[in-house]
Amino acid sequence: MKRQDKADRIGEMLDDLYPNPPVPLDHRNPYTMLVAVALSAQTTDKKVNEVTPALFDAASTPEEMARLSPEEILGFIKQVGLAPTKARNLSTMAHQIVDAGGEVIADWEFLEGLAGVGHKTAGVVMAGAFGFPAFPVDTHIHRLADRWGLSDGKNVEKTERDLKVVFAEDTWDRRHLQIIYFGREYCPAKYHDLTGCPICSWAATKKRIAAESR
Repeated sequence: MKRQDKADRIGEMLDDLYPNPPVPLDHRNPYTMLVAVALSAQTTDKKVNEVTPALFDAASTPEEMARLSPEEILGFIKQVGLAPTKARNLSTMAHQIVDAGGEVIADWEFLEGLAGVGHKTAGVVMAGAFGFPAFPVDTHIHRLADRWGLSDGKNVEKTERDLKVVFAEDTWDRRHLQIIYFGREYCPAKYHDLTGCPICSWAATKKRIAAESR
């Protein structure tokens, strides 16, 4: 099956399973979405959603966050992975945004220039908060795209480029969310029986199925 044919069939399946996938991270505005996504690195969305209500009650704007010390921020987020580094980044990020005028700007260069914000985080905010076409790719989406034969990328940047080719631009934001939800429900990283997976069973190569069955 050609890569495009696979993508078309996968897209139809994902639309049936998750027609309107919600953003899994709780947020109140573009800034809190940015904070939540930054906190989610190497941490489950569930854990992030457990710590952010109290954090956002204390600081839901860059100005409010900038008034907190890194140690105070750490007190709110200490349960997430890499908490000390993230606390420092959130403090620096807040000051950067305040110095730039106090608002999160819908601009790639601006977002990627903030402390603790990479291309994937910027993509989530550009799509989720501002409606710009973006296809954020994390390690989970990278793994599934490889399993399904939609990309042979050795890194998330190449995988992102490949997925943007096979999926229509107006589907990018929901596709990235759909793949995340599908991975959680049907396609885990470890101990996955590809032959019993709704997509892997026909999209993965025999070689890939055999390799993951060991």
